[in-house]
Amino acid sequence: MNGIWYYLIAFIVIWILALAFKKQLTNHGFEIEFPIIMWKTKRLWGVINRIANLSPKLWKWFMTVGLVICYGAMAIMTYTLLQSLSTIVEAPQVSIILPGVEMPGSTIFVPFGYGLLALATVLIVHEFSHGIMSRVEGINIKSIGLLLFTILPGAFVEPDEEELKEASRLARLRVYTAGSMANITLAVIALLICGAISTMVIPNDFSEDGIEITRVIEDSPANGVLKEGMILKSIDNQSVGSSNEYLNIVANTTPNSNLSIVTDQGEYVLTLDKNPSNESRGFIGIQAGKHYVINPEVSSVWGNQLPWVWFSLSELFQWIFILNIGIGLFNLLPMKPLDGGHMFEILLSYKLKEETYKPIVKSVSIILAIIIIVSIIYSFL
Repeated sequence: MNGIWYYLIAFIVIWILALAFKKQLTNHGFEIEFPIIMWKTKRLWGVINRIANLSPKLWKWFMTVGLVICYGAMAIMTYTLLQSLSTIVEAPQVSIILPGVEMPGSTIFVPFGYGLLALATVLIVHEFSHGIMSRVEGINIKSIGLLLFTILPGAFVEPDEEELKEASRLARLRVYTAGSMANITLAVIALLICGAISTMVIPNDFSEDGIEITRVIEDSPANGVLKEGMILKSIDNQSVGSSNEYLNIVANTTPNSNLSIVTDQGEYVLTLDKNPSNESRGFIGIQAGKHYVINPEVSSVWGNQLPWVWFSLSELFQWIFILNIGIGLFNLLPMKPLDGGHMFEILLSYKLKEETYKPIVKSVSIILAIIIIVSIIYSFL
């Protein structure tokens, strides 16, 4: 079932319950105003204060280092976005990603369950880091809690705006940097965990045994022909025994060509489409990965089911890495209302007067927003 139906079903169930029990939920700190359900609590204030008070000097040092990292990332992201103008028609570099949903033009498919969990880590870590850094800098928090935007999970931290404006430039920069720096840090941790599982645990517990189809893309040549779980044996009479062999064969395919694919369940012939990310290459419409079998000595101790948990953990941390690094870096673009826009404005304020830097920030925000919107439109088309 297409992931959009999960969202629709969840949306209907959540909002029917929210509206039916609105009075009771309101008495427990909930605010329900479509399309947002917010839960405000003072318990989280205590958590943030305790974390902030653990080592204020360390937090300030970490976010000061983060300023260098984030400004560098801002420059790279801006350059990359501007460079994407040259390929915006053939291969747009910006597209919307929604866990469990095939988005037109997007070369990335985020699984529903892993995607929602990873997205929750992005939003919660990002917002709570803003709150922690606000308290470190002596800025009070007006409200804090968890939220649902229609059905997407998240969190919110609202520092006192007046106190934030009166704080020093460095203090404000640290507060704005905290969110993306937390996302980048979590992404690095997730990557290390994922790497440890992939290089230390899986090779010891499993053995490679060919290439397996892990996903068939809707409205592609493979849809309705190939299936998830099939083991690839050969493509166009070329053996597919490793991921390198598979990638080399796929890289040399061309659109509108016929491709013979032999699997453990039969032989099939497909007529390839144009690859969405490179129109000169053919597009089969599958994602494939290494096929593994449990080593006998492992299955004798842990059985034939439990060891596969390692793959689930590896995939979860992989998506935590991808979404945290992707959204964290996107948030650093020098455009308002993103954190990067506020950081860009504060940076300009060191040398320019308000009547000069305000129009600059506004103009840059409009230009980048137009590029992003046009890229998303082209990706859909």
